[in-house]
This record gives sequence, C-alpha cells and structure tokens, in this order.
Amino acid sequence: MGRKEREKNGLRVRRGGDRKGHHGGGWLMGELDEENEEEGKEVEGWVDLEKEEDDEEKNGVQQRRNSWEDGVSGTNCPIPPGKNFTYILQVKDQIGSFFYFPSLYFHKAAGGFGGFRILSRPLIPVPFPEPAGDSTILIGDWYKANHKVLRARLDRGKKLPFPDSILINGRGPNGASVTVEQGKTYRLRISNVGLQHSLNIRIQGHKMKLVEVEGTHTLQNTYSSIDIHVGQSVSVLVTADQPPKDYYIAVSTRFTTTILTTTAVLHYSNSRDKVSGPIPGGPTNQIDWSLNQARSFRTNLTASGPRPNPQGSYHYGMIPVTRTIRLANSAAQVNGKQRYAVNSVSYVEPDTPLKLADHFKIGGVFRLGSISDNPTGANVYLDTSVMAADFRKFVEIVFENKESIVQCWHLDGYNFWVVGMDGGNWSPVSRKGYNLRDAVSRCTIQVYPRSWTAVYIMLDNVGMWNLRTEFWARRYLGQQFYLRVYSPLESIRDEYPIPKNALLCGKATGRHTRPL
Repeated sequence: MGRKEREKNGLRVRRGGDRKGHHGGGWLMGELDEENEEEGKEVEGWVDLEKEEDDEEKNGVQQRRNSWEDGVSGTNCPIPPGKNFTYILQVKDQIGSFFYFPSLYFHKAAGGFGGFRILSRPLIPVPFPEPAGDSTILIGDWYKANHKVLRARLDRGKKLPFPDSILINGRGPNGASVTVEQGKTYRLRISNVGLQHSLNIRIQGHKMKLVEVEGTHTLQNTYSSIDIHVGQSVSVLVTADQPPKDYYIAVSTRFTTTILTTTAVLHYSNSRDKVSGPIPGGPTNQIDWSLNQARSFRTNLTASGPRPNPQGSYHYGMIPVTRTIRLANSAAQVNGKQRYAVNSVSYVEPDTPLKLADHFKIGGVFRLGSISDNPTGANVYLDTSVMAADFRKFVEIVFENKESIVQCWHLDGYNFWVVGMDGGNWSPVSRKGYNLRDAVSRCTIQVYPRSWTAVYIMLDNVGMWNLRTEFWARRYLGQQFYLRVYSPLESIRDEYPIPKNALLCGKATGRHTRPL
C-alpha cells in the first residue's frame, strides 16, 4: 500500500500541544477510519503531543492473532515524539462501530479520538435498508485543565475532580451538527470517549432505533434516550419525520449529583428555524431504569454478522464453561497515595512491554499467576499483574462491584456475551437467571453500584490482552491487568510472528525482530 493510499484510508493523527481543538475549546479530533471486513489494513500513527511518546489504541478492534498491534503499553513500545509508526492489522471476522484514542500518559484527556467503522462485505446482508447518511458522534466528559495537569494530580495520589463540561465531537453547546433531509433515515454511530462518566443521549422530538452494539446487530428496539457508558459504542437509526426545523441532540451525565448537559443540532436541510424550546430532559440517577434498558439489548439471531451465517448459529449457551474468574474492583491508599485495584492487585507498568518480554523470554518483567481468579479480600498491593489462560477454553467472568459507582470494563482482543447482570452479590445460583439464548455480544460492559455483571468468552485469540476499567484515572492508577492467552503449539496459524517494524525498548532493546 503506497503512502498516498495509507494517508487516505489509514489513520494519520497529529496531536499537537494546542488543546483548543474545535470551536473555541475541546478535544483534538482525529480522522474517521472506515474499512471493509476482511481487508488488510495499515494504520499509521504520528505522535507529536508536546514532545511526548505515545501509542494508539483501537477500542473494540479485535486484532485477531495479533496483539502485537494492540497499541497499549503491555504490547507496544511507545512511538517516539515526532515519529511515524504503521500498525499492520486485519479487521477479519468483525463489523461494527468503534473508536481509537491515545493510550499512554493520560493523553486521552487531550483528545486525538476518531471513529473506526468496519463495514460488512458487499454480499453480506445488513438487517436494515441502507441509510441516507452515516455519522459518527463522539461524546464525553471534558476538563479545562490539560492532560499534564490532570496527570500530575494523579501522580500525587489525588483523585480526578468533577469534569467541567461535556463535548460532542470536540465542540461545546450547539457547536456540532448533523444535517438530514426530511423523510429519510440516518445512521448515527455514537461512542462515549470520555474519561469516566456514563452519559445519556436523546434527540428532541425523535426516536432512536438501536441496530448495532460494538459489532453485534441487535434486536431493533426503539428508545427515547439511551445510556452509553464510558468506552461503549452503539449504532442507532433516526428518521427525519418531524416538521422541518432544527432539533436539539442532548447529552447529559448519569448518576452524578451535579448534572452536566450539552447539546448538538439535528439540522433539517430545509429548516428555517433554529433550535428552540426546552432541552429534552433525560434520566439522572435511576439505576433500575438503566439496568432494564441494558437487559433489553439483545442479539438479532437471524441477522448476519461479518459472515453470511446468522448470528444465532453460534450457540454459546450450550458450551460447557471450563473456568470461572471473579473480578472485584476496589480503591485504597497505598503508601499514602490513591490506588485502584482488581482482586487487590494494583497494576504497575514495567519498563518492557509484556508481549516483548514473553516473546524474547526476558525474565524479571512479569510472572504468571500474579493475580488471583477470585477476590482475596487482602489489602491492596502493587504488582505487574498477568493472568494465565489457555487457548480455546470457554470462560465465565463475573465482574463484582461493591462500590457506589457505575463501573465499566473492557477486554482487548475479544467480544463477550453479557449473560447476566443484577444487584447484590453474585453466587452460583445467579446462573439460573442467565440469558443463554440471545445475549448481546460486545467488548465493554457496565457494572452497576453494589451489583455484578457476568459474561461468557471463548478464548480463541492468542495474545497478551489488556483487561481494564474504562475509568481512565482508575486505569492509570492500577485498575487493570493482562490476560495471557497461550497455545503451547506456538504456531503461526494461531498467532502472527513479531512484526518486522516492531519497536523495541526496555530490556528488549538490542534484540531483533525479523529480517526486513
């Protein structure tokens, strides 16, 4: 693929030091990346964020057989400032709506986001007529302080303050807009790219029909508003069936004492009237409302996914579970500083990416079994936590949240079936209420306060995969670990060899990848 083609179809994002972004203040927005399923892909990252190195995470893109290109600190050395790096990946066996962002040094607070769409192959049917337009809407909380100030605060062992506002596509109130023609239907791909807060979105006078969640075609239920938790993505269809004028697209925080609200504009092309009337209100602190909505997100069993066969042809509910992993989040002071943990372990970044240490068999970087399968109840402590897992095992993970916040978890390299969620404590008896027929398959899932969420995963993707909270300050201060999915065959059928252009750092400096 030539340079011009890479820059046209790839991801070339410069994140400069100016945070003004769009329209007088906000994120620095990247470009939209759009690919057909099964196409090979070169994604070029260019780092120039105030002379700091970085990596680029493709949130929800599974990187099949290729955690080498995952773009997090456990798999990749940072791209040096002012330099280019080309991620080479194949978006095989995936469709859907995702996004990318910078993953290191709390740069996510500065922006650099963009939408990442994986389209169905031309001959694969999509379960709705082709929309008249297809727009990406990135929503999230935002701080006036820049990423260095926020990072320094976390490094001192402090918590993040409450955000200053919400942005839509990097803009403040009514700064972003979507233009529609009366009578036509449009697809909106909405991602919560913020740092910590759940958000609710609604459109004045219009309904939203849910059609896709992180690569899964869903039952096409209609909603007046939708909760989108941090790190999550959904696709909805909106029909311009109202009198021609401009309408509010409203986004507000959920489960917060102070409610932040911002707006964009749904603009009818033949409109002569600006937005008017009260901004449509949404839910605020109602946990049960959100829980019931989440349970209503179901897989469309008869629709095709990335392949021609229906999504329901994979009967996940009939596969025996070989291992149960229970993960509990917690917060504590360690050595007088705020830390966050999973099963009492607060992750510490090593100087060498775990994937490189594993490949080159470098000792002293991590040890398998450094995090338990179950909550231990021990005091929080620091370690480079890596959990061992066997290739092609079918696993149940139960996320247990005994805190008073809404937690949100993401696993790189995978989608999982969300088989259950409820309040209180999980026990084996909870399995009686699991949805074993049409649970939605996605990569990021919320856990409500003092509640649990259970997922099933087929571990069919060899690699070193980051399992993390999507609350970015919590992740930065240790609420993450890596799942090492291993096949003893070490075959290129199961995992690609180390990329020829892989960057080497830490204890891997001076090693060799493969001949160019």
